[in-house]
Amino acid sequence: MTENFWQFSYLVAAVTIILSIKWLNSPATARRGVHAGQIGMLFAIIGTLLRHEVVSFEWVAVGLVLGSGIGVPLAYLMPMTALPQLTALSHAFGALAAALVGTAEYYQHAPTGFLMGALVVETLLGFLTATASVMAFGKLQELVPTRPMTYKGQHVVNLGLLAFAIFLAGWVIEGSAPAWAFPTFSGLSLLFGVLLILPIGGGDMPTVIALLNSYAGMSAAAMGFALNNKLLIIAGALNAASGFILSVIMCKAMNRSFTNVLFGAFGQVQAGGGAAATAKPVRSATPEDAASILANAHKVIVVPGYGMAVAQAQHKVRELTDMLVKRGVDVQFAIHPVAGRMPGHMNVLLAEADISYERLHEMEDINSDFSETDVALVIGANDVVNPAARHDTTSPIYGMPILDVDKATTVMVIKRSMNPGFAGIDNELYYDSRTLMLFGDAKQFVAEIVKELPKAA
Repeated sequence: MTENFWQFSYLVAAVTIILSIKWLNSPATARRGVHAGQIGMLFAIIGTLLRHEVVSFEWVAVGLVLGSGIGVPLAYLMPMTALPQLTALSHAFGALAAALVGTAEYYQHAPTGFLMGALVVETLLGFLTATASVMAFGKLQELVPTRPMTYKGQHVVNLGLLAFAIFLAGWVIEGSAPAWAFPTFSGLSLLFGVLLILPIGGGDMPTVIALLNSYAGMSAAAMGFALNNKLLIIAGALNAASGFILSVIMCKAMNRSFTNVLFGAFGQVQAGGGAAATAKPVRSATPEDAASILANAHKVIVVPGYGMAVAQAQHKVRELTDMLVKRGVDVQFAIHPVAGRMPGHMNVLLAEADISYERLHEMEDINSDFSETDVALVIGANDVVNPAARHDTTSPIYGMPILDVDKATTVMVIKRSMNPGFAGIDNELYYDSRTLMLFGDAKQFVAEIVKELPKAA
């Protein structure tokens, strides 16, 4: 009976996890996808605990208490703006768990042949992903410098360490390695994760997070082979594939290649950028001016960015949207794939504020509408609306697809200052003759617009 039930639990878990990824493809079904994923993981845990290999629940209970004690506060205390950091930490914990399981399996059972190969891959990717994810968290949280940290001969050092780790892995798989080989291999894997993230700038962090998700999935799939656990193979492979596909999408959205992401130095502040920003004239406007322009518009496209997330302005943006819609204004939202600091960040924030999914549009679906738009309202976005990406071959974002906000009749940009965005470069949109800069905190400025809108003619 127990044998049949855990197999049934694994089957339910596999199906619901697949459906979860399917439903997460659309904002309209994303909530259902999250719930399906939670149910799938619950069945996976129950099924695992019912397997005959589990003979004692004391350490399982300890792990459950410790894991819940860490996970629950993280989920409730982390603000929405820190969602990318939370994702990075989740990757770190999951990958570290896989690596530790692999380490325990190595010392307890010392498998041979194919199983040892799977165990080595699991451990390599697990330890590497754990430290790389912690470094990504540090850069996103700005606990470590967000700029690329490079030095002469860096690639040679990194590839040399990786080659030595692979040599040790082959030695371990072959079966004649000395006792120090596996600990050294594990240490090099941890070190390589740190070195992998050092040369990557903040501008590439969204892609890196997706790539680390793929690594964590591959580690879990390898663990499934090492433990002969089919559900782990399925879930890990799905996670690896979805993370890889997302990485490809992100690289395409940023006009970047995997080699550029992993070994480039995107994100460095250009010398003289601040001086150029202060030397050029800009046109600014007050909340009263902005309210008047919006009140007389027929079509408005809102472009949210990380600045909106930091200011927690999404609820005020919804109020503004509702007021404009009541006045007969067509209000839509343009979402760039890398807006914020991870894919879907803006969608989550806007959904939290109960803004209709039907108003949210991906870049390729809405870009052609800007030329027929009265007002493009940019709230905290920067690099994703920079026209330099189209024509400035010296710019680090050259070739990156952007939202064509500069084609709207009027562009209004809510921003605290003229400081550059994550890519560290000046934005020529701010000096366009059709652009009005609305300087201030996004939440406060939108609130002022909402206050003035009823008075606008």
